[in-house]
Amino acid sequence: MRLRPPSVPLITVDPYFSVWSAADCLTDADTCHWTGKPMLMRGSVTVDGTAYRFMGGGDLPALAQTGRDCEAFSSTYTFAGAGIELTARFTTPMLPDDLDLLSRPVSYLALTVKPTDGRTHAVTAALSVAEQICLDVEGQDQVVTELLVIGDLAAGRMGSAAQPILAKDGDNLRIDWGYFYLAARGAEVKAGQAEGMTALTLTADVDGTLLIALAYDDIKSINYFGEHLPSWWNRGGAKIEDVIAAAYADYADTLARCAAFSDRLFIDATRAGGEKYAEMLLLSLRQVLGAHKIAVTPEGELLYISKECFSNGCAATVDVSYPSIPLFLLYNPALVHGMLRPIYRYARSDDWPYDFAPHDAGRYPTVCGQRYHGTELKYQMPVEECGNMLIIEAATAVALGDVSFAAEHLPELEQWVGYLRANGRDPEHQLCTDDFAGHLAHNCNLTLKAIMGIASLGILYRMLGRAEAGEACLAEARELAADWAVRAANGDGSYRLAFDRPGSFSMKYNIVWDKLFGTGVMAPEVIAAEVASYRRKMNPYGLPLDNRSTYTKSDWLVWVATLAEDRDDFAELIEPLWLAYHKSTSRVPMTDWYWTLTAEQRGFQNRTVQGGLFIKLLEYSGKMKI
Repeated sequence: MRLRPPSVPLITVDPYFSVWSAADCLTDADTCHWTGKPMLMRGSVTVDGTAYRFMGGGDLPALAQTGRDCEAFSSTYTFAGAGIELTARFTTPMLPDDLDLLSRPVSYLALTVKPTDGRTHAVTAALSVAEQICLDVEGQDQVVTELLVIGDLAAGRMGSAAQPILAKDGDNLRIDWGYFYLAARGAEVKAGQAEGMTALTLTADVDGTLLIALAYDDIKSINYFGEHLPSWWNRGGAKIEDVIAAAYADYADTLARCAAFSDRLFIDATRAGGEKYAEMLLLSLRQVLGAHKIAVTPEGELLYISKECFSNGCAATVDVSYPSIPLFLLYNPALVHGMLRPIYRYARSDDWPYDFAPHDAGRYPTVCGQRYHGTELKYQMPVEECGNMLIIEAATAVALGDVSFAAEHLPELEQWVGYLRANGRDPEHQLCTDDFAGHLAHNCNLTLKAIMGIASLGILYRMLGRAEAGEACLAEARELAADWAVRAANGDGSYRLAFDRPGSFSMKYNIVWDKLFGTGVMAPEVIAAEVASYRRKMNPYGLPLDNRSTYTKSDWLVWVATLAEDRDDFAELIEPLWLAYHKSTSRVPMTDWYWTLTAEQRGFQNRTVQGGLFIKLLEYSGKMKI
């Protein structure tokens, strides 16, 4: 990979079990959680009696790093020195079409040693993991450790003494319940101290490859309307020790499956949008998957709960799911249904007082209804979320070729279309998904959302066999689109941010579904003129979101680039995004909100919305054509 990741994923199981390296070299900085809080993992090798570090800081001399690469599920480093080459491969095998693997809380570190001088060397590896991995803040509670044997694996586990399961929720938090596990064959595991903290340390001789399993059993994963739910992997009462043993045994097969997926993704994405586009998809995949939690209800229904990372910590957020769905429509549309179930349950409850769709269903990991400012109207996104729910439902039904899930929720969908008909042509002063920019009346992009929401109901009606009702919705959407093109026009080929702001501009990302569906709602010449206008507004690191500021959003940038008819035009529009990640001094998991003049982070990191980068690949697949 030529792209220099701003931060390298090492472990990406879920929003809590998440470890990153925010540096070019694995020895340049200590590892951290995606929030940037310390999550100390130290790695060293002793070669012929002399110790060297390969991960994290410390007093030991560092082996020289000679390479770094990121694939879809693995990050690999190579080092050289003392007559050996060391390869450290971190793999979290989150295959999105395999729910057991996707939810399995086991990550791997494989250390491979080869001599480079023709001599035989005695090599011992050590990995130390500190208490920060099982506490919100180091030192907040006593940590207990236990040494175990799991089959033929030496292992240790570590967790807080208090075990406050699902006791708190919020954004900038880490887990403080459950147990971290460290295991390997032919190893010795000890509990001790590392820099004043409790730690587990695993040591083993390395003759070829040493495979280390790192796992986390959170016991219960989600508070779902008062019920504490397990993750998918232990829905039947599976024990973490058995899961670790199974994961260890199937490493070779799992790694081969991950490599095949990664290679296919890279080839397809390169064909769709070029190598730089493909590299961004490889880097973003684990981030997107690892910012969700897959759980199961007592009735056996799948839940796929997103966390709004470094935003406000909301859980099951509709306008976060909306940009993320291209990835899931490609690889497992059933996960989208898992995103929507909490919204429908909340919308049907007595706690939701409105005739429009909710923005979210809780604050991670608590999914019990909105947690901010009650449910005050000024904090809601009425047109935004109604349109989002309708588009998501239509896209998922098309991807699956099955409309049954949407049919179960048709009363809500029809109600929300009613809201769009009454309020979508010229929205009042309200928030859209870009809520960081504040409330805005007469938002042209919100009207596009309403138009595509109405069109989406038309698609669903047609799939339900109600052809006349479907064509009526699509005709209505076309009439609204023609009216929009007149009222939003600047007169120079571009279209406004708001109907009452001549000369303004904004990315018109919501209309991309018209192209993917092939519904022909908007006149092609309108879209072509709007895309052509973007070139006049580009900055060194991308197209600004709108004329109010020089920041942009990565997901929307790729969506409007997908509106371009020519592959080279798409590549030209997204190359500055690749460059922003490559050069940014903000060493955080891929931010989706950054400054287009400096490439520095404006806000947000590790968010699921990077699933939106997959939209060009989704278009290329042809899965969305109706």
